Amino acid sequence: MSRHYDKLIFELSSEGKTGYRLPASGIEDEGPYGIPEKLLRTEAPLLPQVSEPEAVRHYTRLSRENYGLDGGMYPLGSCTMKYNPKFNEDAAAMPAFSGLHPYLPEAAAQGALRIMYELDRMLSEITGMAKFSLQPAAGAQGELAGLMIFKAWHESRGEGRRRRIIVPDSSHGTNPASAAEAGFEVVQIASAKDGTVDKAALGAALNEDVAGLMLTNPNTLGLFERDILRIAEMVHGAGGLLYYDGANMNAIMGVARPGDMGFDVIHLNMHKTFSTPHGGGGPGAGPLGVREDLIRFLPRPTVAKRGDVYGLDFGGAESIGRLKSFYGNFGVLLKAWCYIKMLGAEGLKEASQNAVLNANYIKESLKGLYKLPYDRPCMHEFVFDGLASGAPGVKTLDVAKRLIDLGFHPPTVYFPLIVENALMIEPTETESLADLDAFIAAMERIAREATAAPELLKEAPQSAPVRRVDELRAAKSPVLKWTEDEE
Repeated sequence: MSRHYDKLIFELSSEGKTGYRLPASGIEDEGPYGIPEKLLRTEAPLLPQVSEPEAVRHYTRLSRENYGLDGGMYPLGSCTMKYNPKFNEDAAAMPAFSGLHPYLPEAAAQGALRIMYELDRMLSEITGMAKFSLQPAAGAQGELAGLMIFKAWHESRGEGRRRRIIVPDSSHGTNPASAAEAGFEVVQIASAKDGTVDKAALGAALNEDVAGLMLTNPNTLGLFERDILRIAEMVHGAGGLLYYDGANMNAIMGVARPGDMGFDVIHLNMHKTFSTPHGGGGPGAGPLGVREDLIRFLPRPTVAKRGDVYGLDFGGAESIGRLKSFYGNFGVLLKAWCYIKMLGAEGLKEASQNAVLNANYIKESLKGLYKLPYDRPCMHEFVFDGLASGAPGVKTLDVAKRLIDLGFHPPTVYFPLIVENALMIEPTETESLADLDAFIAAMERIAREATAAPELLKEAPQSAPVRRVDELRAAKSPVLKWTEDEE
């Protein structure tokens, strides 16, 4: 069930009511409103006839039904839905930046080029890479570019036969998708009992056809790969490269560097870790970093500094080329630059430490009420495996829906797939102790209700504008517009 707000505004409609007045066109009439007759509609459009206050109140009411970070906590695992400073949004909106045309001569865009150059240098220092391309428009595009570099590097060495990419079964879905899109065969290996990479399975999969391994560290279970140096040694020993999916960088920035772990290529999600709001259709940014001997393959152009002058470097013939027009999503990159400059090295480190502390605080507070399949210190996120009580008929989805009634956006559910009843929680570093305690109290209440009043959970949410929907039908047959005969 749901309240059809798109229908409600038609229900407010009354014949002859209006909330607008068009000014005189000042153009000699060729028809009504100065529009040529041949361009006019033959029938009036189906639009509601409402007053201005009714229209304003309708859309204001809709906005209040929307849940956002400005209103509450978003404990989504693996997505780092954290509050971002509004200052960075203001900086990106400054006319001196937002009004820059990409075809400006380099001499007239030295400030923007300097910011891009410095961001490259800062991201390289944070990750232990040699250089970044800021061109990728999102993490997935960064992944695709990284795998194109894998292919180019192997082909440059006469090893074009290497067409297999290994991914663990806990990987983000974009990893196998990006590998397949880049023309690789995907080989999935099972995780070990402790949730980390099974080195025996990895060893068995490594051969002369393997191009590399894609890995997130910490992984999607929120667990740090303690044997990462050995894993890197195994992949490199077999002639492969190691790719770092930077989606979980929020856990280690300022503390550990993927380059020091043995990773060769990395993408970062500016819209997860570095101060751009996540979701809403974008834009995002997924800068791609590489070790020294892979720089020649980076997407171009990158930004170079020659003396005191900044300019674009279009590279040589070995570059994989452009990924998109111009130089990347500059406003997103600017916000990342502001964020890093504002926090500094110690601030970035503290942010990661707080993210890890917050996650462990929630995990330890709730692990008696919810099953914890991997009972060890986590990083920025962790995964429960449903309720510990085994309340009959109560599912992870019921827990998530009940959270909506209690004022919280639900965490990620049923991912990663290796945990059957997965409930993945990531509080991020920006939530206060009071926020964490309120979330814990809500989860404790739900655990009690699961035994005492299971039907309450199964019928949740009660207070949301949209109740439970047929998610399979919504995915396969979405209704994208309102029609008169809609029920």
